[in-house]
Parts: sequence; C-alpha cells; structure tokens
Amino acid sequence: HSNAFIDLNKDFTAVRLSLCFLLFFLILSNVLPPQDGNFTRNHTEMVPKNVASIGQSAFVDFDGDGSQDHLLPVCFDKTCSKSAVYLARPGQTEWVPVLTDFQRRDGPWGFVPPDSSMAAELQHPITLHLGDYNLDGFPDALAILHNTSNPVQQQAFLLENVPCNNVSCRESGRMFRIHWEQTDLSSVHSAVVATFFDIYEDGILDMIVLSRTDSKTELTIHALKNNFEADAYFVKVIVLSGLCSNDCPEKVKPFGVNQPGPYVMYTSVDSNGYLKNASAGQLSQSAHLSLQLPYTVLGLGRSANFLDHLFVGIPRPPGVKDMRKQEWTAIIPNSQLIVIPFPNSDPRRYKHKAPAHLRGKKRHKME
Repeated sequence: HSNAFIDLNKDFTAVRLSLCFLLFFLILSNVLPPQDGNFTRNHTEMVPKNVASIGQSAFVDFDGDGSQDHLLPVCFDKTCSKSAVYLARPGQTEWVPVLTDFQRRDGPWGFVPPDSSMAAELQHPITLHLGDYNLDGFPDALAILHNTSNPVQQQAFLLENVPCNNVSCRESGRMFRIHWEQTDLSSVHSAVVATFFDIYEDGILDMIVLSRTDSKTELTIHALKNNFEADAYFVKVIVLSGLCSNDCPEKVKPFGVNQPGPYVMYTSVDSNGYLKNASAGQLSQSAHLSLQLPYTVLGLGRSANFLDHLFVGIPRPPGVKDMRKQEWTAIIPNSQLIVIPFPNSDPRRYKHKAPAHLRGKKRHKME
C-alpha cells in the first residue's frame, strides 16, 4: 500500500521504493547499464519489529543534512493505543524512534487505525503530511490522532520537528513534539485528513483539514491560515516537465506541468557562519490521499544570506549516464522560482523564472 519515487543517494535520479507484504521495503534503482529498461533491486529494509499496523512511508530531509530520510508511522496493537514514528537514514537498516510520547493530560492518544474510520470511502493508511510550518529548515508534520480511551474524540495535530531531548533519538539529533495546546487545529472536530498548502502564495504553509459533520454523512473542508510570525525566510521551487503534449505549436513555449521525481537542494551559510544545506523531492507519492505539495518549500530559518548554490535535478532515463542537474548561484531569500528543464537532455539550457504575479517585485526578480 506504500510506494515512493525519490532520490535517496543525492545523485539527482529518483529511485522507487515499495512496501512488500508488510514485511520489508524494496529499494529499486535506475541502474547503468540498463537491464531491459527495468528498475533493478538495490537493497531491502526490514520494517520495525513488533508492530501491528504500518503506516504510509514518507521521505523528507528530517535533520537538515541534505539527504532524504525515511519516516514511518506505526502502531503496536490493532487499536493504536501505543503508536510511534520511526526514522531510517538512507542506506541504513536501523530504525530510530523520533516520536513515542503520545501522552496528553486527558489520557493517551495515538494514530487512527485504518479499519476504524467511520467513513468507509476514507479508509487509508496512517499518513504523515509533511511541510516546514515555521520555516526553520526542519520539516514538521500534520497527523490525525484519536483518544485511545475515547476513540470518537479525533482531531489533527501539528508534529513539530525539534532538537532531540532523550536518549532514543540521539542518533538522529531531531524528534517530533506534538503540539497538544489549543490551536486553530483544535477547533476542527472529527478531523479525517490534514495537510499543508500555500493558500496565499506567499511561501508560508497554511493548513487544510477535512472533517466529518455531526451527521457523519457529509464532509467539510477547513482552510486555516498559518499565523506563525517569526522572521524566517524560505525558497519555493516548482519544477515543470518542460514538455508539450505533442510538438509545441508555434509561439508556445514548452513549460509543461509539475512532474514527479525532481530533487531540489541548496547550500548556504547560516547567521552563525556554519554551512547548511537541505533538500526535498517533488511529488514523490500520489496514492492514498498523500496530498503532497505540488512544489517544494525549503525553510531557511532566520538567515537572510543568499543561497550560495541551488541545485535542481530531474530523473533521467535508464542508460543515460550524465545527471540532468542544473545549478544556480546567489539566490535571494524568499524567492519563488519556476524551473523549466527544457530541453530535458541539456541541463545547461534549463531556465528559472519568477511566477507572473511576482515579476517586477525587486526581491523576487531572478533574471
């Protein structure tokens, strides 16, 4: 029930990951030379031990080291009275817990088991929807939890990515902390799905929550504005396909639409003079209400320094040796960029532009 198309080794070529029989993860690589044009088995990752329910895999640069980490929400019993989120680094087989504390003042909470959904049409795996809520450079998550002693009590919660404060997550250096306090999310009862989206096109991720009505026969969509007001910066990138459905008609440029599999990474220097980098994949998943952003938003924290390097790569076909990657330098913070990889096979000719509604604004003008 879980799969992804994501770059796991920073070669700017997405590999495929599948969850097989709830026992192990199969990593498939686009190898050289091609073997009948098919993906080839790279290695496998065993799922964590003693788990009863396995949620949908998610891939994100959890600790800000430029590599995509594997996040996995799990339950240790059928009712999810005990839940956890595990992390595995690329190429490693050891799972590190980054969230185990689901205790709230009114009792223990946990993920919602897929088979307990009151709306049959919304049954789907336990899912984390990821995005950098506070633009600190470390992606946060939205998750649906329920009170395990009163399963009817169900709502969306923000899982903030914070420095590790216990022994279990010391290896990753980061962990999730659930925001139990009253927020806009707590005003939405009977939540079913929650995800991030840049509603106002300002680079700040807002939230969309889907909930059941009191009659439990209808659904309501709630849009919640992100009121986080820290002086933080970002870079927002959408990578198009650079293609037309057929040969481009006269005077029509090959912009295309956003494509699955691109990889975006930047390097910069923070306000303390330390080198920092982060990465993100675009549209790595599409199944089971994954509701991923159609672009990447990378938080830069409070550093107003230019991005020294911004790398954008797209998947390359089997048998193609050279990476399809382009690099731009001195990118202004709070830039919103559209990358047009045309021709696909010639990265030197890739272009980046500011969205039409931002052109002419000094801080966003990139060409």
